[in-house]
Amino acid sequence: MRKLAWATRGISAATGALLLGALMVPSAAASGGPTPEPEHGKKKCGPVARHVASAAPDFGSLRGTVFRLATNRDGHAFLNDSRNQGVWIDLKVVPNAPKCVVDVAASVEESFGVLTLSLLSKSGVIYEARCTTSATAFSPTNLPGTCGVGFQALQATPV
Repeated sequence: MRKLAWATRGISAATGALLLGALMVPSAAASGGPTPEPEHGKKKCGPVARHVASAAPDFGSLRGTVFRLATNRDGHAFLNDSRNQGVWIDLKVVPNAPKCVVDVAASVEESFGVLTLSLLSKSGVIYEARCTTSATAFSPTNLPGTCGVGFQALQATPV
């Protein structure tokens, strides 16, 4: 009889723990429903590898200046102008910037005074913006005005 009483208590404890665990699981997770949105209600574009690119003119008034592009794990792209040390400009300030960037490239044509920013979106479309360079360093406030119409999708991107 003692063995049966001990087994009954063990089963009761296990059943209680199982029920308590079921009550503590959020209803969305328990039902297989959607998971909560990331912090601050922002949707992430998925895990994205971080990428870096740079461009520097070899001659002219911008000689010694380095333009750097980088992505973060949330799919945002940033520009740094070495003349404005420590300032990274989120490229979403430039019109038509893609929302989920997975790779970046930069080139500078000093003779034409143009910095070309190329962003590859997660959907496989390449977007380019051609920004006019000057003696003034790029900042979050002046960058949008130097990039004309902003980012434009390249037609027939092969990826």
